[in-house]
Order: sequence, then C-alpha cells, then structure tokens
Amino acid sequence: MQRKICDFHMHSFYSDGDLLPAEIVRRTQVLGHRAIAITDHADSSNLEQIISALSKASSQVSEYSDGFTLIPGVELTHVPPESIADLSRRAKKLGAKIVVVHGETPVEPVAEGTDAAACRCPDVDIVAHPGLISEEDVDAAKRNGIFLELSFRGGHCLGNGLVAAMAKRVGAMLIVDSDAHTVGDHMSHSDAFAVARGSGLSKADAERVVYENPSLLLRRLGLD
Repeated sequence: MQRKICDFHMHSFYSDGDLLPAEIVRRTQVLGHRAIAITDHADSSNLEQIISALSKASSQVSEYSDGFTLIPGVELTHVPPESIADLSRRAKKLGAKIVVVHGETPVEPVAEGTDAAACRCPDVDIVAHPGLISEEDVDAAKRNGIFLELSFRGGHCLGNGLVAAMAKRVGAMLIVDSDAHTVGDHMSHSDAFAVARGSGLSKADAERVVYENPSLLLRRLGLD
C-alpha cells in the first residue's frame, strides 16, 4: 500500500487560486494526501479574512473527513522583510496553524532580505521556494527549525538544486510542496518523489523529505 503524502503550500480562490477549499480537499484526498495546508497569499490588508475563511473550511473538514487534515495558513508574500516577524506573530494569534513566507526566487522581484528575515523568525514554519538563499540563511533556518521548500511549481523549481545542496551540507530540513493554484497543479506521490530526486537528493534522502519531514512538521504544529 502506497504511503500517504502531505502538501503544506497551495492556494484557493481566497487569493490567486481557482478552487474552493472543498474542491482542493477532494482533489488532494484522491491523490493520496493525508494532510494539506491552504496558505493563501497575505499581507497586512487581508490577513484576518483569509485566516477566518480557511479556519471555517478546516473545521468542516474535521467534522466530515475522518483521517484527513486541512491546515489553515497564510503565505506572506512580497511584504517588507522588516514586517515578517510582526505579521507572522499576528497570523498565529489570529488562528493560522502554519505560516509560509514567499522566499526570494529567480523569477520574481522579492525584496532582498526576505529569506534572512524569514529564517530567523520563530513564528515562520516554511520558507517557500527560496532559490536565491545564502548558506548563512540556511544555517539560521536549521537553528530555528524552519523548513526550506523544494517546489513542484514551474519557475520556482529552478532553485531546487541549490536549496537541496545547501540544506544537505548544513543539515537544514527540507520539504516538498506543490504551490498549487488550479486543477492539475496538485502533486501525486510520484510527483513529490520526483521533485526530491530531481533536486539532487539520494533515494533515501528523498524518502526522508517526502515522508518523514512532513510528520515532523505536523508534530510541531500539534497535528500528528
């Protein structure tokens, strides 16, 4: 029997995704997920409404979908690096179970210093697709227990090899996420494993990243 997977970074129509949370839940259940996080794009203007809406969706999943977990979260996106600590803290107080920060990528003009701020913030759980990250910041992520993402999404995946190599050298934790926005973006088991292996990880390391690290994160969040 194939082991179930997790995905902690995807978007609904509460930001720039196309799908209702309920449809995302159903599509990922069919693909063999045991837990997902919907982490819609957020800044100071929409933090409250996103967390409120996704918390309601999460409660309904808890009531009707035994054995499957929907985690309400946010992805802080293009916010000033100096605001990351405050916004992350506010998100957790408002009920976000997981905080993702949109990292510095090769394909978007994310403010310099975003990775550094995110990797040093105790309320951040994942730095998403940080393809321009420095080894100093990877070391900070390790010290703070923050996961670095290997991305399934086109464009963002261009930095996966660098992120994986530095994380392995330093000993930081990696996680594979889809950054899904629409139908066809959600990962299957084989997709997640291919992302890890395609980033240069050995089979054993890929299995750890795809199966064991999500369980570590769920336990940290009090959800496993």
